[in-house]
Amino acid sequence: MDEEGIFYIEDRKKDMILVSGFNVFPSEVEEVATLHPKIIEAAAVGVPDDVAGERVKLFVVANGAVTTDEVKQHCRKHLTGYKRPTIIEFRDELPKTNVGKILRRELRDQ
Repeated sequence: MDEEGIFYIEDRKKDMILVSGFNVFPSEVEEVATLHPKIIEAAAVGVPDDVAGERVKLFVVANGAVTTDEVKQHCRKHLTGYKRPTIIEFRDELPKTNVGKILRRELRDQ
């Protein structure tokens, strides 16, 4: 809220990832990632990129041993080039709200 009492929504709109002018829905990337048998959960966020504006970063919670290359290869089979994650980070768990929604903003800020 600013000094005039006006509220601004800043978070949810930012969930959309803009790669070279193309919209990437995080949910689409996450859905594809979790089709991999060793991936339990995934969260996609946009990170700054000097050339493309943003690029896709994927946070992964795995069920067993899976490599970055395996995740990238899996995504390569199912996603158009600009939608593919270029950065993969493995986590034991993803930050969530009390109702279980992934805190993308927290992931983007890390």
